[in-house]
Amino acid sequence: MALLRGLTLFLLGVRVSSLVPSNSAQNNEFNSILIAAPDGSARAAFIPFGAIATNFWVKDKHGVFRDILLGFDDHTLYQSDAEGHPYFGPIVGRYANRIRNGTFTIPISKDASGPNKFFVPRNEGNNTLHGGFDGFDRRVWQTTKVSSSSVTFTLVDPAGTQGFPGTVLTTVTYTLEPKSTWNIKIHAVASAKTPIMLSGHHYWNFEAYQESQDLVGHFVQFESSKFVATDGQLIPTGKLTPVAGTPMDFRKAKSIGASIPLTAQAQFCGSGCVGFDNCWVFDTVDQTKKPKFSMWSVNSGIKLDIFTNQPAVQVYTCNGIFNASLPIPRKATQGGPNNIYADHSCVVIENESLIDAINNPELGVDQIFGPGRPYDWESTYVFSTIQD
Repeated sequence: MALLRGLTLFLLGVRVSSLVPSNSAQNNEFNSILIAAPDGSARAAFIPFGAIATNFWVKDKHGVFRDILLGFDDHTLYQSDAEGHPYFGPIVGRYANRIRNGTFTIPISKDASGPNKFFVPRNEGNNTLHGGFDGFDRRVWQTTKVSSSSVTFTLVDPAGTQGFPGTVLTTVTYTLEPKSTWNIKIHAVASAKTPIMLSGHHYWNFEAYQESQDLVGHFVQFESSKFVATDGQLIPTGKLTPVAGTPMDFRKAKSIGASIPLTAQAQFCGSGCVGFDNCWVFDTVDQTKKPKFSMWSVNSGIKLDIFTNQPAVQVYTCNGIFNASLPIPRKATQGGPNNIYADHSCVVIENESLIDAINNPELGVDQIFGPGRPYDWESTYVFSTIQD
């Protein structure tokens, strides 16, 4: 084991030195990389900046391709924030979602009350969101492998960046497979113990804004009897809350759009918020026998089944995507640029571990990785169509 750890660190050091972005690589950070499924059933586009998925095309029930992924037509907007910073389509990390007070300890302790404390930037009020001001979504990833149906990006996150310990080497491989199947694999190794929680942050509208401008026609179903309880700032309390008898219960299929107004009283998505921005814990751990999460549009007929090795899912119903002073124009494939992305018109699905478990030991999740313990994330998105 000692030999294996030493070899891993040696390889990590070699890769770190060989993957420092060059000026020529940076000049291509917004260039599209197009891939397609071998049978032509799906197409997608990516850019090295943030390892972002910018477009995703699948066929609707009429056999017509639709781009169902939100984003910017002008790829420089992903970096400039000229139209806002909604985290359209990247890999988020080094730690996805929120970290209470921007602090944690190793080993972990309740609300970072123990020794060996680390401080990371507070970029959302008193808390850290998606790794800080310079998270993985803000970095230029190296394009290390490309084929007609797959692309691999690699990122080196040096020790001390945004206050996190240890150097982390991360690779993400996006592959389109036959029958409209999208496989995503994320692998990371670290030179020292450090928290790692990664996820794809993709915004979906399965109608591409054609039949409607809301989510009433989008139905969702997944087996989860509990969700992570949070305070008004969406920071976990350390408890799990039963979904039974609440709008949070999606164990039977129902319209997610029609469910949004029902959240107003309990304000599940934070103080003064209406909608969903919550982390559910899956009841089952098997990722192969049946989908962990399903969503479909009764209007377009596009359906998604997700198989994942992650224990939880964060679902966000675009509660605050609209800003009157800085409205985001839709992509041309979604009726833009004269139309804008409106609140409650899209869904973000983040397959991940339990949020802020590094400040809540009672959740019983070990999110500290390092030498001898790599991080592996995998999700498979299987698209199909349903008829009326």
